[in-house]
Amino acid sequence: MSQETTPPNQLGDDEHLKVLGYEGSFNRSMSLWANFALGFTYLSPLVGVYSLFATALAVGGPPSIWWIVIVGAGQLLVSLVFGEVVSQYPIHGGIYPWARRLWRRRYAWMAAWVYIWAMIVTITAVAEFGSGFVASLFGLELTPAINLTITLGLLLLAFIFNFSGTKTLARVAQIGLAAELVGVIGLGLYLLVFQRKQDFSVFFDTMGVQGDGSYLAAFMGAALAGLFLFYGFEACGDVAEEVANPARRIPKAMMMTILVGGVSALFSFGGYVLAAPNLEEIVSGADNDPIPGILEATLGPVGAKLFLVIAITAFISCVLSLQAAASRLLYSFARDGMIPGHNWLAKVSPRNKVPTNALIVACTVPALISVLIFFNDGLLLPVTSFAVLGIYVAFQMVVLASLRQRLRGWKPAGPFSLGSWGLIVNVLALAYGIFAMVLLAMPGSSGSFFADWVVLIGLGVVLVSGLLYLFIARPDRKSDAPSGDAIAVADEIRARTGAVAAVQPTPTR
Repeated sequence: MSQETTPPNQLGDDEHLKVLGYEGSFNRSMSLWANFALGFTYLSPLVGVYSLFATALAVGGPPSIWWIVIVGAGQLLVSLVFGEVVSQYPIHGGIYPWARRLWRRRYAWMAAWVYIWAMIVTITAVAEFGSGFVASLFGLELTPAINLTITLGLLLLAFIFNFSGTKTLARVAQIGLAAELVGVIGLGLYLLVFQRKQDFSVFFDTMGVQGDGSYLAAFMGAALAGLFLFYGFEACGDVAEEVANPARRIPKAMMMTILVGGVSALFSFGGYVLAAPNLEEIVSGADNDPIPGILEATLGPVGAKLFLVIAITAFISCVLSLQAAASRLLYSFARDGMIPGHNWLAKVSPRNKVPTNALIVACTVPALISVLIFFNDGLLLPVTSFAVLGIYVAFQMVVLASLRQRLRGWKPAGPFSLGSWGLIVNVLALAYGIFAMVLLAMPGSSGSFFADWVVLIGLGVVLVSGLLYLFIARPDRKSDAPSGDAIAVADEIRARTGAVAAVQPTPTR
């Protein structure tokens, strides 16, 4: 077990957990690097850039790359807020326990309900999109039956890795991290240096996408290039009880995920733009799947196949990380008695030290959604459209709760602290989040009511169903889990760390 020596003026991992009301049930075998790998493969710039490249260029032209910078900066603010919260509350589940300890049980229940469904749908979508890469690698025609078979295979493979334990999860996440870095930074640099067919000034050339109107509208429409990319860093906190010294390591891992993910996405997106031999066709929308052609033209048939292997590795690792994060959230929810079947979902395997039953749900529900998509492939867009907005809503519920506690006098007591900058960063993170949610919720202009409003319809269904269950079943009344105790816990941690410091021997060199 990779447990490092506890620094002076900091509680030990088990003692910190006891202050928060829990006993340790997991192996703390996850290092900083493995925790970062988990968040990075969930964020997956390779998956995000590949999925959005053509759409972003068709809507906003080459300048849409700047959304990666804008959203990356905004999400870095959010990660700083999350860092202070997880440093005080290094417990499984991330969004749910953070919202509960910062506000109250009903508030946290809604945040977790939205977030759980957003994660479940995201698992489904990533597995569905990954099936196309597998089919291409083996030269298979992607029929609905082949797509379903491969999707279920990816979900099952990720489940097997997750079921094997935290060490296997960490190893596969690190392999996925290596694949991502080769597939995005390595390939991006190669395209930039050796295969450049466009000038760098193209990133300031709208190429006429605005038509006769203002380019601002087109640029705002291309925000998806960044908004769909920069989430997943919170997964570092979902597995907090499996990380050694999580109060220090997880904030670092989250920020590393944002920074390295942003640089990777810039290299990848920029490399594809500069190496595109038919950029005008991509921007005009004539070529809606341009990356295979770019790879074939620059890497040749063999190189393109090798890239497919790297991409599939990244997709498997992404599904793996999503399942792991979703299962820990379900476990955290169930441990507090806040979800139907909580006694079953809260069980931890005594041998592998993983929440086995929660993992089964995180694999089975996406599989069932995939079967529904098999019978009606038109469901893929509606069920995935609300996912990103749902995740941003859950994020901002934590940011808002954190700001509320600060205004009431809360000073985060974990070893990671922004000090006097905390309030300013919190306000800026909330402002950014509101801006992002408005962009995601804006209806389209296709003329079809369902297509234009599908994002809000999906979120509305989840919110209404969650509220109905909350006020009919009242799960918050069945739980005695602590809530709204940020100030009291901070005071206790400071008192205990003061006592620890008083008995610490003076370090000698």
